[in-house]
Amino acid sequence: MRAGQPSETARRVAAQRLGFPRPPAPYGDPGADDRLARDVAGELAGAPPGPLARYLAARTAFFDRTVVDTLAGGVDQVVVAGAGYDGRALRYAKPGVRWYEIDHPATQADKRSRLARLGIATDDVMFVPADLSTDPVGPALAAAGHERAHPSLFLCEGLLVYLPRDAVERLLGGLRAQAAPGSRLAVSVSVTSPAGERREAFARRVASVGEPALTVLDAGEAAPLLLETGWDEQPGVASERERSAGLMAAQPLSAA
Repeated sequence: MRAGQPSETARRVAAQRLGFPRPPAPYGDPGADDRLARDVAGELAGAPPGPLARYLAARTAFFDRTVVDTLAGGVDQVVVAGAGYDGRALRYAKPGVRWYEIDHPATQADKRSRLARLGIATDDVMFVPADLSTDPVGPALAAAGHERAHPSLFLCEGLLVYLPRDAVERLLGGLRAQAAPGSRLAVSVSVTSPAGERREAFARRVASVGEPALTVLDAGEAAPLLLETGWDEQPGVASERERSAGLMAAQPLSAA
């Protein structure tokens, strides 16, 4: 990110999502999510789909499904690491569920300003400012009132690629330390693939807006990384196609 500026890649993801189908839920305010996304997108709204639109649509569907399924199972805390302009705390707002959005102070301040200007209530959202490349996540969550003894859903979508490897390990380990039995983690990692030209184009594009790709894994590295940081991949939650795209679900490793 450029110093003092909100994330440009987060803005572009919000614009792309306006054209994606989203699974419904018997609660929440999808209209508020869409209003925020349109406000963030600005002149990007309605632009032709970008080269990664199919991947972003699949990634959005994976995380949406995880949220809806996990909330249906009774989990009442959701932690969104690197929240950007994500509006799931609005779209899937459920009575009794507390959301904790962690993000860089510059992006978070811009998001909160937009939400206030649009008159969108965020009573069940705790905003946790943190630079996840350097700041430990556990103390920040604890200070915001996150209840470590209760199960949580942890979301890391489109974040880890922008962190150095040591920060990725600290973040995943820090989330594990906050994870009670029954918690879940949904994560996207950037993995090498045969589509090398698209990957190189993505790397050039994000670098051009000051947000270079820093952690890209070989396909076989993702599951061991989760194990090393205290997470055990949940078999069968992500399809093979989703796993090949770096979308993974995990639970706390019992021996951690």
